[in-house]
Amino acid sequence: MAGYEGESGRMWDEYDWERFLQQQDGKTEKYMQLLERYLDDPQRDEIIAREMGWTQLLDEQDWSAEVDALLDEEAAEEKDLEMNEVAKLSETFEEHSLYRAAFSLTIWIDQLFDQNPSLQNEPVAVKLATHSALASAKLAAALSGDNVDEIGMTIAYLKRALKAITISMDAAAQLQKLSDLITPAQHGVLQHRLFQVRDGIITLMGDYRSEWRRRFGS
Repeated sequence: MAGYEGESGRMWDEYDWERFLQQQDGKTEKYMQLLERYLDDPQRDEIIAREMGWTQLLDEQDWSAEVDALLDEEAAEEKDLEMNEVAKLSETFEEHSLYRAAFSLTIWIDQLFDQNPSLQNEPVAVKLATHSALASAKLAAALSGDNVDEIGMTIAYLKRALKAITISMDAAAQLQKLSDLITPAQHGVLQHRLFQVRDGIITLMGDYRSEWRRRFGS
């Protein structure tokens, strides 16, 4: 899918990729909401198929298998973008200083949880850990390929990594107020690591955008 040109015949930029990824997120979120709402309804799968616009399934009888299969199909494109590129060029992103900083952050947070198991029961701490790990995963996807055909996709994933690390920073600020769960020294280290990753993402996004303008002139 690298370098996808779409129906317009032009190379996708970061905004095209972002819209695509948001559409996939939206479909998955809508499905999960419908599933939760109609979980106990005997006509659950038929209702979900209709709400999702999967009209080709309305004459099917084995709803569970068909709905699950179609959901998997719609989610597969984004997963392939992230996982296949990671597998193909894993040695590239693993050697990148920004990815190493993000991965080290997740390890440090894991160790913090080991030192203070009560953090596992604190929603803000869980939010911090979850989104820090998500930022690391998005960086892996972004840094797995950097040729000309993948710049737009790379920037889109960097934006997602930036969003995740920003949420982590907000969670860290909230966690600081819980003085019995994290010491000032620990929070200082955490804040330094978070800012290191955030600033690295912002810098890299600027570099890729400059390269896009150089190659495509817009």
